[in-house]
Amino acid sequence: MSFNGDRPEASGEHQRPSVIVRLVATGFFSGYSPWASGTAGTLVGALFFLIPHFSHPLILGPAIGFALVAGALTAGKLAAVEGHRLTRSAQRAKELFQPGGHAAPDPSIVVIDEIVGFWISMFALYPTFRHPPLIAVVVAFAAFRAFDIVKPYPAREAERFAAGWGIMLDDVVAGIYANITTRLLLALLVSLFPALF
Repeated sequence: MSFNGDRPEASGEHQRPSVIVRLVATGFFSGYSPWASGTAGTLVGALFFLIPHFSHPLILGPAIGFALVAGALTAGKLAAVEGHRLTRSAQRAKELFQPGGHAAPDPSIVVIDEIVGFWISMFALYPTFRHPPLIAVVVAFAAFRAFDIVKPYPAREAERFAAGWGIMLDDVVAGIYANITTRLLLALLVSLFPALF
């Protein structure tokens, strides 16, 4: 796997994060994908919607809250060891859409933020369905990936929060944008192609 960026020397408490920390922060190890690790992490987040009723707000809401806190804690620990290491595709995306340096490290293998961001994209879209329609998942997936890459205001500013919170909160912002966009696009699609739903 090819990475760019700096990796600080691991020492003391920053040596070898536990398997549980890596499991959570890397989205069940999907973050180790050598290509488009953020997309791989988002796909893991999408697979949760195969679980019956996972999309219901009373289930999805607490899941988002728990994963946000767990992600901040584990992402911060793993980022402290991995530093600014990025896959080549992530490096190119940052150079194109996010010029300028990042004070806090956000390595490519950390994708729990993408999972949480995608869950926010899907929040309260289809609370009464056993599974949300596939088209809703596809639209939300595409919208979230676009906003996660471009990082519209205030996503870049959210990255400045300390430790793992900066890693998580920019994707929270992207998820909110994606949720709003998905609602608008689905409303349009329902009016144009009701048979899809």
